[in-house]
Amino acid sequence: MSGQEFFQAGERVGVLTTQPLDRLLDYRAPEGGCFLGAYVEVPLGPRKVLGVVWGPGAGDFDSAKLRSVIRVLDVAPMRTEMRQFLGKAADYTLTPMPAMLRLATRAPGLSDPPSMRKILRRGEGTPDRMTDARRRVLEVLEQYGGLAFTPRELADMADVTPSVVKGLVKQGALREEEAPRDTPYPHLDPELPSKQLTEDQARAAAALAEGVRSGRYGTTLLKGVTGSGKTEVYLEAVAAALRAGRQALVLLPEIALTAEFLTRVEARFGAKPAEWHSGATMTERRRVWKMVGQGAAQLVIGARSALFLPFRDLGLIIVDEEHDTSYKQEDGVLYNARDMAVLRAAMCSAQVVLASATPSLETWANAEAGKYQRLDLTSRFGASVLPEMRAVDMRSEDLLPSTWISPTLKQAMKLRLERGEQSLLFLNRRGFAPVTICRACGAQVACDHCDARMVEHRFMKRLMCHQCGETKPVPEVCPSCEVEGKMAPVGPGIERLAEEATSLFPEARIAVLSSDLFGSARALKTRIEEIAKGEADIILGTQLVAKGHNFPMLTLVGVIDADLGLQGSDLRAAERTFQLMRQVAGRAGRAERPGEALMQTFQPEHPVIRAILSGDEESFWKAEAAERQAAGVPPYGRMAGIILSGSDLAAVFDLGNAMARNDGPLRQIGAQLFGPAPAPIARVRGRHRVRLLVKAAKGAPLQEAIARWTAPLRLKGDLRLSIDIDPQSFF
Repeated sequence: MSGQEFFQAGERVGVLTTQPLDRLLDYRAPEGGCFLGAYVEVPLGPRKVLGVVWGPGAGDFDSAKLRSVIRVLDVAPMRTEMRQFLGKAADYTLTPMPAMLRLATRAPGLSDPPSMRKILRRGEGTPDRMTDARRRVLEVLEQYGGLAFTPRELADMADVTPSVVKGLVKQGALREEEAPRDTPYPHLDPELPSKQLTEDQARAAAALAEGVRSGRYGTTLLKGVTGSGKTEVYLEAVAAALRAGRQALVLLPEIALTAEFLTRVEARFGAKPAEWHSGATMTERRRVWKMVGQGAAQLVIGARSALFLPFRDLGLIIVDEEHDTSYKQEDGVLYNARDMAVLRAAMCSAQVVLASATPSLETWANAEAGKYQRLDLTSRFGASVLPEMRAVDMRSEDLLPSTWISPTLKQAMKLRLERGEQSLLFLNRRGFAPVTICRACGAQVACDHCDARMVEHRFMKRLMCHQCGETKPVPEVCPSCEVEGKMAPVGPGIERLAEEATSLFPEARIAVLSSDLFGSARALKTRIEEIAKGEADIILGTQLVAKGHNFPMLTLVGVIDADLGLQGSDLRAAERTFQLMRQVAGRAGRAERPGEALMQTFQPEHPVIRAILSGDEESFWKAEAAERQAAGVPPYGRMAGIILSGSDLAAVFDLGNAMARNDGPLRQIGAQLFGPAPAPIARVRGRHRVRLLVKAAKGAPLQEAIARWTAPLRLKGDLRLSIDIDPQSFF
């Protein structure tokens, strides 16, 4: 990093742009000069592109031909720690710097000059006629406690046409004002009273707050059983950061969790924080980005990409449900938000809290080794107790063909209905049926562009490929043998389970929670809020329901196929099954009424199933750790996945074989190379995929070796190479 902080007009500066180039570009500083880290607009050929002043120019370009920076954007310059973080993240993930900069500038309209905009607030008047659409508009304004919206945002949030909003303005029910586009967020008050904490919680909260007050880097595993009040504990760490005048970031794994969480934050601090996720409006995301850089947003609640916001003084990062697989970015820049949170905190002397009832083995091992502090919450908050967990041995259940709810589970559900309580059925399969087969010839309907079976989605009346999103009607005639009327769905999906539940309990109110059944994040959040208020008797859900939702009336959880995740060769299969089952079971009995979790299994004697039922988590982690250590795999070894892809299978394999023959840099660090071999899903979107796997010792310089190994490669045609350091999945 250069020691020069300011560049005078005409001085040579090196600019990192968001374009896919392998070096900094030299420009002249504009009139008035610019600071190191300034966000700038620069000419590149005939275009204007976004960039950041990264240091002095290289000086290897004729100064007479240098073009000038067009202008400096009216936003706070990128801080040194942010530039260092992007550089280290790029080195770790083997990602080009322009791609990292794109992650850090994902806010629409950054180059727009400051301006005014029309906003709407609740007016004094009342509509002459109250329609359902008008009521929804006014309810949105009421729900957000008097916040103002742009006309477009208000129409979108109320799901009405712009004409409805205009009509309410004319009648005085809405008041139109001029306001700056980007304004500071309301002040959060850490001195407002918090909830009464238990002795366990108070001790953990005090330890976290002390870490924040130290002003030093540190990472803590906050491990607490489901319903133990981890959120209330880490909100006290947020309060400590606010008191110290530093910013805080809370990462959540699922956008649907934000509604309930924001309510809790508002109750604790007196105002809503900033939100950063795909469900936020474009205007709001630009506002968050700018206010974070100015220090005018004290707390951000966000998805994994919020780690790349330009915080002015970040003092605390919370990674809630840190074990969740959605923290791993699986396309574009391949990174794990949990690991990047630790890296970012180290760069800015911040504290990290990794919160989970079922931590990842990586985090558990770091706590065991003393790298992370560990705090445990061993009992549920208030009157609630942990659910009783039992296995339903499906080998002894009398189950009718093409049904999946056992008599034992059915009886337990009937009892809950009679008591006015809720039941949850969990099946980690979207759609109606995972396979559609011809009963005449046995052919299965596959995607035309991927090596994957198409899944029937009966609500959509179509088959869908879960790899590329391609859909087509369910065929009447077999595409293979052309026999008519023999196509049949095989196996259960969540929609098929809903059909069975409806036939068993026709009087029950049934809600299905699956990500592909909701058109927007807001619709999903609304449905979850309705369920929490008791507006459903039976809830059916995929993995979505395991992520921290709180349904006070829910007292029974039924896992339809507890064996599902135990199949396959994924080294994390046991860990993920354990986490998922414990998390799902933890949805039951979170209020005063005791809960029960029934797991349907054909393998009740399986070590993972036994560990889930016994609740002896430490024994499970120790056994799992011993297995991984013996195999030399993460977290006791290093791994990297290399995926090669292209439209010509022979060319892809030729590249893979050439890489395997020239693996000298890997052998120099003692690494093993496996492959090339077809990826488990060998074709996606018409592109053939070939996989190589690199395995190395824990302390081996893996990234440096892979960089040297891949540097000579020149990819021809449409060949692509993707490097995944610390892969979470192997598809």
